Amino acid sequence: MRRAAVTTLTSVAGIVLLLSLKPHQDAAPSAGTSPSPAGGTASATAPAGRGGATATFTGDTIGTRYGPVQVAATLKHGRITAIKALQVPSGNGRDREIAGYAVPQLTQEALSAQSTRIDAVSGATYTSEGYRQSLQSALDQARGQNH
Repeated sequence: MRRAAVTTLTSVAGIVLLLSLKPHQDAAPSAGTSPSPAGGTASATAPAGRGGATATFTGDTIGTRYGPVQVAATLKHGRITAIKALQVPSGNGRDREIAGYAVPQLTQEALSAQSTRIDAVSGATYTSEGYRQSLQSALDQARGQNH
């Protein structure tokens, strides 16, 4: 009986510890990544958020350990309506596999959150961080165009 109680208590404590240690990352750049020299560009006919115009903003290309990540965000009335991955790590089959499952998850989370405050995809930390940074640069461009 004592052994069952100790095992249960240890399991619960371990789960609580794991849940409490999950880091929440924001859009701040990490030490291992940096934007490439080529900045992002905006392609729009009118400022997003004014008069219902739709505009697409291309984020910076972010160099990650496994390859470049770049996204373009489409905004209408100041809301993100679409995100397209322009570049993702693809140096080998494993890189393509990771990007194949991570990018759709990141896109869905960003569309739901309407920001870069999204969790990294497990197993795709570098791609997740590059995605967030590129998206943030696209959103910064949109914000700059609307002022």
